[in-house]
Amino acid sequence: MNERPIGIFDSGVGGTSIWKEIQYLLPKENCIYLADSINAPYGEKTTDEIIELSVKNTELLLKKNCKIIVVACNTATTNAIGYLRNTYDVPFVGIEPAIKPAALKSKSKTVGILATKGTLTSALFHSTAQNHAEGIEIVEREGKGLVELIEKGELDSETTVSLLKQFIDPMLDRGIDYLVLGCTHYPYLVPVLKRILPEGVKIIDSGQAVARQTKTILEKESILNNVSLNGKHQFFTNAEQEILQRFVENVTEYVRVDYLDF
Repeated sequence: MNERPIGIFDSGVGGTSIWKEIQYLLPKENCIYLADSINAPYGEKTTDEIIELSVKNTELLLKKNCKIIVVACNTATTNAIGYLRNTYDVPFVGIEPAIKPAALKSKSKTVGILATKGTLTSALFHSTAQNHAEGIEIVEREGKGLVELIEKGELDSETTVSLLKQFIDPMLDRGIDYLVLGCTHYPYLVPVLKRILPEGVKIIDSGQAVARQTKTILEKESILNNVSLNGKHQFFTNAEQEILQRFVENVTEYVRVDYLDF
């Protein structure tokens, strides 16, 4: 039982930023990662479409005998995780923008949120902001076009840098001192963001918190993998293998899955 894999899915390669945190914290765990790149980005889809895709991804991971599923996508979490938890008898770990820690640490009382449309317009996002950001000005920006660029591997192109500046400059004008990355794709833009942002503006995302929560649930359910060997990792995609390969390291098995298979 304990050697069953952790299942992770995202609308593409972005969730590999979460996989890396889980693999670092839980090196003995086996993982199966599903990149639904052909349907990226989820942020432009309706709630019903996001739920449908999340169900498809979940059922594939359950067929692979996963013991827990990490929804490594902010948009899928904020729109579909309630449905998934009510439908399937398996633990789920979701991802929400790290509004709470940013709000607690902010000295300017102004926090920027860069996220997809699907996340920013969700009820879960708004309830999180209301519950954890009292007295804080939240400056929201939809990162329209960023996921598509990252899915192409364009992490440092002129187009990417120019687009980021369009989103970030208005936040800086409002005086933010924390920038919350509300999409698992966005941590791959941190090197560029550090060049754009003034030294006093800090970047925060949810990766480490998700890994810790995954560990907590595995401990609570007594399903931690306690073998002495490091875990094995499988990656499935319905798009270009080469793109996903750029984002992962030390892969023991890499598998391309045709779209019709899931």
